[in-house]
Formats: sequence, structure tokens, C-alpha cells
Amino acid sequence: MGGPALATVGAAVTALEQSADMSELCTIVRRFAGPFGYDSFALYSSPPSRGEAVDHVYWLEGDWFGDGDPVDPKTYLARCPVNRHVLETDRPFLWTKSGGREQETYRVVTRPRGPGVHGYQVPVFGMTGLVGAMSFGGSVIDSSVDVRLALNLIATTASHVVRRITASGAPIAQPRLSKRELEVMRWVTSGRRQSDVALLLGLSERTVENHMRRIRKRLGVASTAQAIGQLIQSGDLEVLSPR
Repeated sequence: MGGPALATVGAAVTALEQSADMSELCTIVRRFAGPFGYDSFALYSSPPSRGEAVDHVYWLEGDWFGDGDPVDPKTYLARCPVNRHVLETDRPFLWTKSGGREQETYRVVTRPRGPGVHGYQVPVFGMTGLVGAMSFGGSVIDSSVDVRLALNLIATTASHVVRRITASGAPIAQPRLSKRELEVMRWVTSGRRQSDVALLLGLSERTVENHMRRIRKRLGVASTAQAIGQLIQSGDLEVLSPR
């Protein structure tokens, strides 16, 4: 599978360099990395001091812990110690995670194997040293040399382009919600009460309430109305008409 990666990476890099906003950048990366098994992405900057690995998370998407749900930046950073490895190396590396939440084990590996979540982390360097990193993850990934070389170019370009985009004031990528969370939001937006949504989806009212709480946290908003506004503006929410 490595051949197609090097054959198409040039076009992907060119498209990234011409990206006008984060939504376009994320779409390009997804389309390129998806065929090689990567469906989770993290893109962040690193502070000038080497004391911390992460300064700001620009993009976080995917099933990073194998439980089927998206994750917010705070949880991701707390549960992914492999991010700190960028402070100890000057080159990209493969990693693998195994075990459940209570016994998660992260390891830097030469080749991901077996069940679990696997990934490829690419540190990005600039004039001042480490400026950020990008991580690509998935349950079954192509870790061949050709694919890794292509992802190096994708990660480096995306990291530099995101700084240009944010400097220009363009919006940062909207965190993606799970299919279930979007379904809940569509019904809430149509004017249904949480008790009605629970009945329609075969859920308990407490489950619907928990979904709403996680949605607000992930989007960084204080109210359901603000969450609805963000999702409609980003185009992620297709509003259902009341029945």
C-alpha cells in the first residue's frame, strides 16, 4: 500500500498549502490518511520552552481510546502520555496502546501489532526547535516506510499551515461529535424535550442528559443554545423539523 502514498502525497501537500481554513485542512488530511487506516487525528503546537509537550490543541478527532466516543483535549492529553515522547526524540515514531481504561499501556514500537489503538507521531521543528506535532491513529494502520514518509510531509505541512490560518483569524476546526451525539442534537434542535428525545432514541433521560453535558464540554460552550449555534454554523448539524 505504500506506493499510492508517495504517488499522491504531492497533490495533498499542494492542497494543504492552499488551504483557506481549518475545515478544508482537516478534510484534505482525512482523505489522504483514511485509505491507510488512519481515522484519528491530533494536531497541536508546542511551547517555546521544552518543559511541556503541548501548548495548544488545534485539531482533535477520532476514537483515540477504542471506546467509540470522541474525546476532549484535556482527557486526551491526560490519557496519552506518549505525547510527551516528542520531548525526548528528534524523529517520528510509531506507538501502540493496549488494555482498558484502568490498565492502559502505551509503548513506542517499531511496528504496531495486535489489537488496540495504534498510531504514528510526527514532531515538527522550526527555527526555534520543536514547534508542534501531529499524531495519526487507527485500529489497523499501514505503517510501511512509504506511508510514514508521506505522513511526515502531511504533518509538517499541516503544522505550518495551521499557524498561518490561526494568525489570519480563520476559525479553528470544529470538534467532531459522535453519530449518537449528533442525533441527540438534531432532535433537541427541532424543539423536542430531553424526555422526548430519550423516548425517540430508546435511551434513558439520564443518558440523554449525559450526552448533552459532554457535547457542551467538547464544544467549549456554556449552554445548549450556544452548542446548536456552533454546529449549525459549521454545517455539522442538519436540523429536523418537529413532528
